[in-house]
Amino acid sequence: MEKDKGGVMAKKMIGITLVVLLITVTFGCSTSDVQLMTTLITGGASGELTEEEVIGGLTEALRTGAERAVKKAGEENGYWADGAIRIPLPPMIRKAENLLKMAGFGSRVEEFHRSMNRAAEKAAPLALDVFWDVIRGMTFSDAWGILNGGDRAATDYFKSKSYDRLSSLLKPLVRKAMSEVGVTAYYQDIETKIRTLPVQILDEDLDSYVTGRALDGLFLLLAREEEKIRKDPAARTSDILRRVFGNL
Repeated sequence: MEKDKGGVMAKKMIGITLVVLLITVTFGCSTSDVQLMTTLITGGASGELTEEEVIGGLTEALRTGAERAVKKAGEENGYWADGAIRIPLPPMIRKAENLLKMAGFGSRVEEFHRSMNRAAEKAAPLALDVFWDVIRGMTFSDAWGILNGGDRAATDYFKSKSYDRLSSLLKPLVRKAMSEVGVTAYYQDIETKIRTLPVQILDEDLDSYVTGRALDGLFLLLAREEEKIRKDPAARTSDILRRVFGNL
């Protein structure tokens, strides 16, 4: 029995070695890449961590990070209360802000500013379906690059695969949300007032501005969650996350 078991383990290790060599030749991995890949696939000396578990762990990490980021962005004051992702006033209004306040439009500007962020909060949850599609389309080469990449490798992967699609999807939804929470009406009032002030008028595509800033904030939140999972054991909330990321 021990001999048979040893033979099975030997065959398994030969198979793993061949897989690693094939990936090395195909993707041009460095020596450190090969060492890390072997550790991940074999689970170090224990031999318990399989390639499927590595991919499963990374998939769960992506899903967990995306869910947390979208939940944070989509809750009440998700954008407004976080100075790092709060959407600032558009350049034209920032330029005229002091004059608008002097003209008695301070509260109008404040309401407009808040309502822009409310619109982003309403639209953010719709990004999840796009993130799921990105995860489902991930190849082993993609997964390896993310796992062996920097602290923002997963975020950068999500962004490269989803930004244009998210922008197209969210822009009309942001426009609708802005109408619902009063952004459009506030903006029209402010723009009318600005035209009476001694400032240069700049054309603003408000839909594109809010959508772009909303996505920037969402990816910043995603980067935060990714860093937690990579560096903080407490953020690895499942056995597979602890096993895979504990080997890095």
